Amino acid sequence: MSRSPVLRLVLALLLAFTAGRASAQAPAAPVAPAGPDTGAIAPAFSAPGATKDGVLKAPVALTALRGKTVVLAFFYQARTKG
Repeated sequence: MSRSPVLRLVLALLLAFTAGRASAQAPAAPVAPAGPDTGAIAPAFSAPGATKDGVLKAPVALTALRGKTVVLAFFYQARTKG
């Protein structure tokens, strides 16, 4: 079911209006920090690993790399058509 552009505009305006009223009435929530502080010890975690040849079979655990320099890189459009 496709919506007409006018209906989309009305829905967007209604959403913006109700969101504005709700935020004006409710106190702002405290903002969480974006990430760990510089120099802080990272929590133990594991994540899928990849090389130039593809995704690794076993996840990479941070605890296995203790004492080594670790650089995490995230390429959100890697291996996509975008």
